[in-house]
Amino acid sequence: MRIASLVTRITQQMRRDRRTLALFFLAPLLILTLMYFIFDTEASDLKIVVTGSDEMIVKALKKADFQVTAAEEFSQEKMIEKDTDGWLHVENGKMKLTLLNDEPTRAKAVQMQMMQDLQGNEKSAPSIEEKYVYGDANTKGFDTFSPMLVSFFVFFFVFLIAGIALLKERTSGTLERLLATPIKRYEIVAGYVIGYGLFALVQTIIVVLYAVNVLDIVLVGSIWLVLLTNILVALVALSLGTLLSSFATSEFQMVQFIPLVIVPQVFFTGIFPLDGMSDWLQKIGKAMPLYYASDAMNGIMYKGFTFNEVLLDLLILLAFAIVFITINIISLKKYRAL
Repeated sequence: MRIASLVTRITQQMRRDRRTLALFFLAPLLILTLMYFIFDTEASDLKIVVTGSDEMIVKALKKADFQVTAAEEFSQEKMIEKDTDGWLHVENGKMKLTLLNDEPTRAKAVQMQMMQDLQGNEKSAPSIEEKYVYGDANTKGFDTFSPMLVSFFVFFFVFLIAGIALLKERTSGTLERLLATPIKRYEIVAGYVIGYGLFALVQTIIVVLYAVNVLDIVLVGSIWLVLLTNILVALVALSLGTLLSSFATSEFQMVQFIPLVIVPQVFFTGIFPLDGMSDWLQKIGKAMPLYYASDAMNGIMYKGFTFNEVLLDLLILLAFAIVFITINIISLKKYRAL
C-alpha cells in the first residue's frame, strides 16, 4: 500500500508538470530527428583545381570522385576563398599537390584517390610533391575540432551553473527581496551578469590555458584572441542561462533545458561536416551561438586567423549576449512592474 501510494503521488506530480512531460517525451524525438537528418547527409564532392596539365590527367581525375576544374592560373589565396580541397599543378612532368586540409579526412581522401588514379601501381609513375595550407601530414581529425570542444565546455558549464545559481536566488526569495527595493531591472541584471561573469572569466582562463598548455591542443593563432572568444562565449552562456532560469521552478527543470538548448548546438560545431547538410539544416545551425564560437575557435587555433578574420563571428556572439541580456531585463516585468 505504501509503495502504491508513493507511485500514485509521483504519477500525479508528473501529470501536473506539463513541461517535464513534454520534455520527457518530445525532447528525445527532437534530438533523434535532428541526428537522422545530419547522419543522412551525403558528403559533398571533393573539389580539385588543376593547372599546367593536359587533358589526360583532367579526364582521369573526372572519372574519380572529384569535382575538377582546369585553370590557367590559381593561387593559395583563391584556394582558401573558394574552399577548394586540392590544387594539382603539373610542370615539366612534375606534380605538386596543395591540400587545403581544413578537414583532414577530406585531405586524406584526395591523397588516396590521387595516388590511385595518377600513380597506380607503376614504378615509373611520377611522384607527387605535397604541400598543406593548414596543418601538415600528421594532422588528425581531432586537431580540427578540439578547439571547438574548448568553447563547448566553457558554454556548457557557465550556462548550467549560472542558470541554477540564479534559480536558487529566485526560489530562496532573494530576488523578490531585491525587487522590493527601488533598484532598477537593468541594475539587477547587470549585477548578476558582472558578478557571475567574474567567476565565468576565471573558469574560461583556466579551461583555455589547461587545454593549450597541458593537453597541448593545437594553437597556431593568438592565445589572447582565444581568450577573448571564449570570454564572449561565456557571456552568451551566462546571459542565456540566467534567462532560461526564469522559466524553471527547480534545478531539475533547469537541467531539462540541456537537450533542447545544448545538445542540438553540438551538431553544428563542425564535429559533423556542414557543407553537405541541407540548406534548412545549415540555417538552423547559423541561428546557434556555438556555430560562430566554433568557427572562430577553429579559425584561430587551427588556421591561425587574425582578429579581423574572426571579427564577424565575435560581433555575432556579442549580439547574442546583448539580445539575451535585453530579454532578461524585460522578463523581470513579470515579477515587478517598474
